[in-house]
Amino acid sequence: MSSVKSHKTVYVGMSGGVDSSVAAALLKKQGFNVVGVFMKPWQPNHETWNLKLETQKNDSRFKIQDSCLWQQDREDALRAAGVLGIPLLTWDFSKQYKKSVTDYMIREYKAGRTPNPDVMCNKEIKFGLFLKQALKEGADYIATGHYVRLRRKIEHSGLRITNSKIRNPQSAIFELHTAKDKNKDQSYFLWTLTQEQLKYCVFPIGDYTKPEVRKLAKRFKLPNHDKKDSQGVCFIGPLDMKEFLLKYIKPRSGKVIHKDGRVLGKHDGVYYYTIGQRHGLNLGIAGGPYYVVGKDIKKNIIYVGKDGDAVCKDAKVSNTNWCTMAPIVQGSVDVKVRYRARSVKAFLNREGILKFKKPERAVTSGQSAVFYKGQRLLGGGIIL
Repeated sequence: MSSVKSHKTVYVGMSGGVDSSVAAALLKKQGFNVVGVFMKPWQPNHETWNLKLETQKNDSRFKIQDSCLWQQDREDALRAAGVLGIPLLTWDFSKQYKKSVTDYMIREYKAGRTPNPDVMCNKEIKFGLFLKQALKEGADYIATGHYVRLRRKIEHSGLRITNSKIRNPQSAIFELHTAKDKNKDQSYFLWTLTQEQLKYCVFPIGDYTKPEVRKLAKRFKLPNHDKKDSQGVCFIGPLDMKEFLLKYIKPRSGKVIHKDGRVLGKHDGVYYYTIGQRHGLNLGIAGGPYYVVGKDIKKNIIYVGKDGDAVCKDAKVSNTNWCTMAPIVQGSVDVKVRYRARSVKAFLNREGILKFKKPERAVTSGQSAVFYKGQRLLGGGIIL
């Protein structure tokens, strides 16, 4: 992490997990006036959760009687804040989360697309509402436990120069780079951020690996140093997506058809399946495994084939945002079409068409196409 001027006030989004707790600890050590903020999330009723018994047995988070998971997370955040000697505020963003993230997610699935709620959560909640409220209350910066690196640079005589002691952040250029820990890198979810937002952001753990973060947590004597990583949808947590969607989208029986025209079986709703999906088809016939290679929303048909059949040569991208100073009208980019997918070479033209150098697997409508130049995040958009 490039240091910024200390003795400033930074509001840290503390989820109760080890990453955000270590982020707060590092900032306090650097001399910042640190204020923790727990963002109360929206969560569905307990009957919509698919809390697996084995997980419940091994994770104390799920041994809560007549309570919500967010309350346990808040308790974990409070204990970490107590050890660090910092205040912890609780801001209720549950209604806004339901409107901006959950309702959006359901609309997209109803339209036959596969949205990325974590991207929307970052855009609308963490770097939207949280940033706005923190600045209103006097924060100089906000920080989160994202695994990503922020670089502040200035322009001088046409040359870009790294400067870790910028006095006027409004004259700086801000760049997001992938994290040191490539297995934990979260830059994929941050492509909606702008220069106006980045100038207020700090990402303290981007230069550490996850094992290093856990070691730091022990060193800081944080009580959640061995807490398991959260899984599932941003803020909602562990969730069986199909089970969740069944509460909002009625089942509708349809055919499962092989790409060669053979009818292989039935499904209970095209909305619940995504391109490249293997599990949950329940075909149980010879010739598998089968993967979803296409969907006809109007006819409620799922097409299946081999894994190698779910590829395409190009994709249309909309709602593009550029984190950099100047948007790229057209040119060669490295692109990820799924989280944890490898970056692949592609050409983006003026019409927003991505032409992959080699056919790419499981390019899915509603997901994010995120653009890079090496390790530098350029921006992204939504795949149509």
